[in-house]
Amino acid sequence: MNAIKYILLGTGFGFVLTKAEVISWFRIQEMFRFQDFHMFGIIGVAIVVGIISVQIIKRFELKAADGEKINIPDKDPTQVKRYMIGGLLFGFGWALTGACPGPLFALIGSGLFIIIVPLIAALAGTWVYGLLQQKLPH
Repeated sequence: MNAIKYILLGTGFGFVLTKAEVISWFRIQEMFRFQDFHMFGIIGVAIVVGIISVQIIKRFELKAADGEKINIPDKDPTQVKRYMIGGLLFGFGWALTGACPGPLFALIGSGLFIIIVPLIAALAGTWVYGLLQQKLPH
């Protein structure tokens, strides 16, 4: 039953991404060329919603669906360099492929099967990170 719930949520998320044109390669290129505000507006709204959501979770000590307390640790301000490097790598991959990880599935679902290549690369990168995690600086 949980699988059906997640499939429906994922399908709904893909539908929203598609209708908002977040999966559009042209919209993404316009963003990286600073030609249109569309994507920056969507990202800005997502950041504001995220900030408000995290504050609500922390202040009201909300629990997950299984009853477990949600613990969101504060970020270490001395780690800014590592976040900047990670963000740059993410941005480069986004600019090169025209998609960030979430929309990859929506693009495949839309019939753009060439996106399977970046999806495989993303999965391989995650797998390599898992192998090297203990040896990397954190």
